[in-house]
Amino acid sequence: MLDLDAATIFVAREIVTLDADNPVVGAVAVVNGRILATGSLDEVQNALGDQPHDVDLTFEDKVLVPGFIAQHDHPVLGGLSMSSTILSIEDWDLPAGLSPALKDKDDFMERLAAAEAAMHDPDEALLTWGYHAAFYGPLTRADLDTISTTRPIYAWARSCHEFILNTAAMEQGGITEDLMASWTPSQQMQSNFEDAHFWEQGLFAVLPLIAPTVADPDKFRAGLETMRDYMHAKGVTYGNEPGGILAKPVQDAVNAVFSAPSMPFRWSFIPDGKSLIAAYDDAEVISQTEALNDWYDGMTSMSQGSVKLFADGAIYSLAIQLRDAPIGDYHGEWMMDLNAFERAFQTYWDAGYQVHVHVNGDAGLDRVLNALEENLRRNPRFDHRTVIVHFAVSAPDQVDRIKRLAAIVSANPYYVTALSDRYRQTGLGPERADQMVRLGDLDRAGISWSLHSDMPMAPGDPLFLMWCAVNRITSSGRVAGANQKVPVEEALRGVTINAAFSHRLERERGSIEPGKLANFTVLEDNPLTVDPMTIKDIEVWGTVMEGRLQPVGGKDQEDARAPSLQGIDRTEFARATLDHAFSVVHSHI
Repeated sequence: MLDLDAATIFVAREIVTLDADNPVVGAVAVVNGRILATGSLDEVQNALGDQPHDVDLTFEDKVLVPGFIAQHDHPVLGGLSMSSTILSIEDWDLPAGLSPALKDKDDFMERLAAAEAAMHDPDEALLTWGYHAAFYGPLTRADLDTISTTRPIYAWARSCHEFILNTAAMEQGGITEDLMASWTPSQQMQSNFEDAHFWEQGLFAVLPLIAPTVADPDKFRAGLETMRDYMHAKGVTYGNEPGGILAKPVQDAVNAVFSAPSMPFRWSFIPDGKSLIAAYDDAEVISQTEALNDWYDGMTSMSQGSVKLFADGAIYSLAIQLRDAPIGDYHGEWMMDLNAFERAFQTYWDAGYQVHVHVNGDAGLDRVLNALEENLRRNPRFDHRTVIVHFAVSAPDQVDRIKRLAAIVSANPYYVTALSDRYRQTGLGPERADQMVRLGDLDRAGISWSLHSDMPMAPGDPLFLMWCAVNRITSSGRVAGANQKVPVEEALRGVTINAAFSHRLERERGSIEPGKLANFTVLEDNPLTVDPMTIKDIEVWGTVMEGRLQPVGGKDQEDARAPSLQGIDRTEFARATLDHAFSVVHSHI
């Protein structure tokens, strides 16, 4: 008879399994990082028989739920933004402390001045992230000059697609009127020298001049560590970057933190099909995609057989493609030309890939569903799980079509919380603004849907995403689109088993069932039974990741730090990092 490895039985106040046959239990047995049995303590011990085991009572007063899955987040944007002075439209509860939401422009100016006054090195640049002109009014060079005329200050907007500089930063970068006169017409049109405001093509023009200061390698590493620790504190056990990095120096820098043994959760990357289809002939695209496997190791990996494509622009700047005209001076953008989009969709479809598509407007969604239907008719596939990503503005007939075409949805419920109030007044109008992210319709139609944050576009906090989807409370405190609320258990599924399903990982992750990885999020209360308005306030003890206990703050952070990124060309690194960051950002503007 084989010698059986010892098991550990974890006992908890409640264990929410999301297993329909055994939904709530009191004990779970784990061996070699996988779940062996669930049930009452007596039932689990009886199932183990004479197999050696220990009973661990660490969680006897706590609640275990399936490990949270952060299915759509951006480490490069996170590394840059989390290493800055965060002054944003929402609270950011980070390991180093709370950065509360801005009240108004005066609050921004006061807090930025305090941050500048606290800096010891007079030559060090000050980078701040999170200001949103639609909420607080325009920000200009003159405003920043009141903070300092000697220290370079870079204000990176909340949308991540524009910078405002002070005079010292302009001088440090050598940005003059004569220089700007040499730029292309579009670069000049999307720049304002007097206000030192650079956006879209103007941003790309100024990027090489500010990159060495803004994308400091050691600060970037510290930002990645902050993102890592933040997401661990929110109970994440697995994460994914959709449209993964195509700049090897940047990926190496991310791997220095995310591939390390100290990483408390695994992280995967979906290849960026938009860039790959533009760089290679059709015959080479798949082999070049698969070659990216070699870029990852340790705690990072490439999502096998998955690819990310893009339809229209993003909700934050209303660059979305709408069936009916927007309210105000907005116009939609296509992130891929139709020919490139259709060519990429067909190439990856025929290779058997799961296609994830960034799309926000209802006209953009028409383009995606048209491509899906054409490929299904031409080359039928079973269980293709094409993913509609973001799902900001849609129409009821499109929900029916999503169902008929067997697509699934990965939605961002934070759009409602952050943007519905503002977009009732401009951009969308009351009906479209309140019906954004129509999860209720998806749920009633029986379509698989899941939740993502797109961090830093929204806080990477699964409990907060659940709160957004269940309550649909806007920044003013009203309910937007009560008909689109969803049941709390479905919201929990949206950050666990349905999130796993969206990445074809449901056999390994997403529920607490025998044979799956022992990934649990440990909570102080049960999100299924608390007042729905308090879901976001539930305290996270930590996680169990493949059987290993990981309390929040329980690890020596110095031991967990990645090595300094020494010996690299700082300018090359900075340019590559920001070039990648703004290629990601361009899909969000």
